Amino acid sequence: MTLVIPTPAPWADKPLTARLVLADGTVIAGQGLGATGAAVGEVCFNTAMTGYQEILTDPSYAGQIITFTFPHVGNTGTNAEDSETSNLASRSGVRGCVLRAPVTEPSNYRDTGHLHHWLAARGIIGISGIDTRALTAIIREKGMPNGVIAHDPAGKFDIDKLKADAKAWPGLAGMDLVPDVTSGQSYVWDEMRWAWETGYKHNAHPEFHVVAIDYGLKRNILRCLASAGARVTVLPATATAADVLDRNPDGIFLSNGPGDPAATGKYAVPVIKQLVASGKPVFGICLGHQMLGLALGAKTAKMHQGHHGANHPVKDHTTHKVEIVSMNHGFAVDRGSLPDGVEETHVSLFDGSNCGLRLKDKPVFSVQHHPEASPGPQDSHYLFVRFANLMRAAKGQPAKPERT
Repeated sequence: MTLVIPTPAPWADKPLTARLVLADGTVIAGQGLGATGAAVGEVCFNTAMTGYQEILTDPSYAGQIITFTFPHVGNTGTNAEDSETSNLASRSGVRGCVLRAPVTEPSNYRDTGHLHHWLAARGIIGISGIDTRALTAIIREKGMPNGVIAHDPAGKFDIDKLKADAKAWPGLAGMDLVPDVTSGQSYVWDEMRWAWETGYKHNAHPEFHVVAIDYGLKRNILRCLASAGARVTVLPATATAADVLDRNPDGIFLSNGPGDPAATGKYAVPVIKQLVASGKPVFGICLGHQMLGLALGAKTAKMHQGHHGANHPVKDHTTHKVEIVSMNHGFAVDRGSLPDGVEETHVSLFDGSNCGLRLKDKPVFSVQHHPEASPGPQDSHYLFVRFANLMRAAKGQPAKPERT
């Protein structure tokens, strides 16, 4: 069937130059923006009201088409500082974005470019003017479908081919997408978090040396590590345990990333096992959390609709406090599979799924959510201090307060 934008909408008379075609044959028509052509991916929805540029450049979204439930996206424009990846090309791997309202002219003092042109420069296809609430309801009921997003200024589409492409795409289960988003070489990072009026400063006197394995690393995670006192050496996802340990780090970080953790884990989990056995402090986020769970003997599973948004309540059992966090994951650690010696530290208050773990006898922990994303706005920044305190403890130094 074909779903067309509702006629009362003020933009309903504009040409329908884009289509979103789902694997079940559903065809949704709207106005195109950004890049032209067609791209296939898993269709998810994100409930965040802000941060669309960070979301669209988050490598954890590789292979996905993002439906924004907030109707007005793009009205603050774009800028070079808010991207989570540095490359102009869409190293994030996002396949497309779905919007309710057409993008208006941006209005923000930090704006340097219209979202339409920003998307086009990165090869990301957009569709606007559709009922995103109806699409979100489909995803909630049936799970995240595979789909094709297409944009042609002439409005000409081979619908049968788009349906076939959507149906034939295998989906994210069993797919290793990390090679598409990891860095090609090592580099050093010392830029800290953004601050009002001063912008980004550099950590000129680092207290620690952290080695981060890049499975699709976000820049603001690096900034948070630097702000916690670290000079960070970033290594590609193919790094061996020897590559990491030969640099004599004070701590090891396992980054976020896209795809199925079991697929990436075929080569990453043996390395993580060796890093855990080294006794060095280890901290993982998102995909790093999932693969750490696999390395410790737990299992992971595909979620029905995943968690994507900046309004997710998570409880930290170690502090008994509830945080509002940013989430972006379609796989999760099976909390029932956590082995002896592994403690669950965080849990989602939406569905009870696992959001954190730690080893009882080693300085090793991880979380599913993104503590660097600041939706609370800084509810989870203490986790970087927790990591720094593990490194201080290894040096025989006193801990600092996690929260100030």
